[in-house]
Amino acid sequence: MSWYYTPKPTVLPAETFNPSADAAALRKAMKGFGTDEQAIIDILCARSNWQRQVISETFTRELGRDLLKDLKSELGGKFEDVILGLMLPPVNYLCKQLHKAMDGIGTNERALIEILCSQNNEQMHHISRVYEEMYNRPLAEHVCTETSGDFRRLLTLIITGTREAPGTLNPDLAITQAKQLYDAGEGKWGTDEAVFNKILAHCSFDQLEYVFEEYKKLTGRTIEQALKAEISGDLYEAYSAIVECVQMAPHFFAKRLFEAMDGLGTDDTTLIRIIVSRSEIDLQNIKDEYEQMYNKTLTSAVKSETSGDYKKALCALIGAA
Repeated sequence: MSWYYTPKPTVLPAETFNPSADAAALRKAMKGFGTDEQAIIDILCARSNWQRQVISETFTRELGRDLLKDLKSELGGKFEDVILGLMLPPVNYLCKQLHKAMDGIGTNERALIEILCSQNNEQMHHISRVYEEMYNRPLAEHVCTETSGDFRRLLTLIITGTREAPGTLNPDLAITQAKQLYDAGEGKWGTDEAVFNKILAHCSFDQLEYVFEEYKKLTGRTIEQALKAEISGDLYEAYSAIVECVQMAPHFFAKRLFEAMDGLGTDDTTLIRIIVSRSEIDLQNIKDEYEQMYNKTLTSAVKSETSGDYKKALCALIGAA
């Protein structure tokens, strides 16, 4: 099954780890006139998130200072966004990104789709819990105020977490579900989104892979072809994201990175979010996939779209080309 790839991170825990030495070196890099950005990159981009948390605690305990505050006052721009993103525990980082996508005027639906549609149930519950702790507001309720229609219903189903646990599998049921999808879409005039929502938000990713295979056997068309013909807008983007994450998550993120850098201007928020949030999960797989899909390395693409310390930090997280 294509869903089972072995996740390969690009950032691993430093083998020889001395939090006191790291804390002292970071203090030295920010003390006095000017900042040694390279020293900050060399330390923070080469430690696991858990190690960064330990460095932060050590910094406070041994130097009586707040590492995050010091970094904030010394750094700026997109470089600061990368480094501060690395300093947050991963789930808090994703919650902050979700909040940012909905805060103020307008909503970044693509960010909501990318974060929410790629999680399994356990991860989703964790994100919901932490979001409410951080912002004193249920995530589902916040998403409801920022979205509408079937798109809102789909995201709410995903957030409230009724997806089956990974590994939940019923091949016989997959045949029935494939038929239900056909009957709700290509097999009738108009589309019954409620059926799509129910199946795509409730089934485990393993089950969905079977459903999509059965769909192809039943109709001779891929589920992607069916969605393209039947659905549009944000709902189509969300369904597509689920399908891609079921079939091959690194492919989905590689495509997102390409889109963030394609054409005029760069979508730095997406670029930073994916590289920071996937660096300890499967960024190596995403890199390999990117090179295969676009015939150039992710590193070379990032180098041509970014500059200065921002570029150095991203390249350090991506690892050697």
